[in-house]
Amino acid sequence: MRASRLRLVPRLAALAGAAALAGCQFLPSADRWLAPLTPYRIEVVQGNVVTREQAALVRIGMSRAQVRDVLGSPLIADPFHADRWDYVFTIRRQGAPSQSHAVVVLFENDVLKSIDTGGELPGEREFVASIDTNKPPRKLPDLALSDEEKKALPTPARAPAPEAVPDVAARTYPPLEPASP
Repeated sequence: MRASRLRLVPRLAALAGAAALAGCQFLPSADRWLAPLTPYRIEVVQGNVVTREQAALVRIGMSRAQVRDVLGSPLIADPFHADRWDYVFTIRRQGAPSQSHAVVVLFENDVLKSIDTGGELPGEREFVASIDTNKPPRKLPDLALSDEEKKALPTPARAPAPEAVPDVAARTYPPLEPASP
C-alpha cells in the first residue's frame, strides 16, 4: 500500500504541473493585475502596411516604379501572375486586436490598371493609435506650421561674404630642377 502511494506522488506532481502550464494560455491579458503572470507572446508583424493616405496617392496610369515609390515593394509578386502585386499586412500584438489588410494592384502593359483596397484602410494616425497599446493616448503634434508660427520664426542670419582669395597666377615659384650649364 505504501509503495503504491509513492508511485502516485510523481504522477500527481506531473499532472499538476501540466495543468498549471496549460492554464497559462487562458489568463486574460487585458487585466493589469494578471499582467506579471501572463507568459510572453511574440508579436507577429508581416508585410507592409498601406494606409489610406498612401492609397490616395496612387493613380490609374502610373508606372510600376511610381507605384513602388508610393506603396513600397509588394509582399507578393508572383512570377505566374506578373501583372498582379499583393500588399498584405497582418499584425498580432498582445493587448490589441489583430489586424489584417490586403491591397491588390493590377497592371496592364506595365501601367496601373486598378487598385483594390479590400475595404476601408486605416489612416496613418489611426493605425499608430491602434498598435500603441502600452502607453496612454497622447496628442500628436501637427507637422505643419500655421501662418502665425511662421511669422514668429526668427529670420536666418546671412552668411558673411567670403574673403578675397589672392590671385594664384601672380605667384612665382622656384624651378623644380636645377638649371643645367
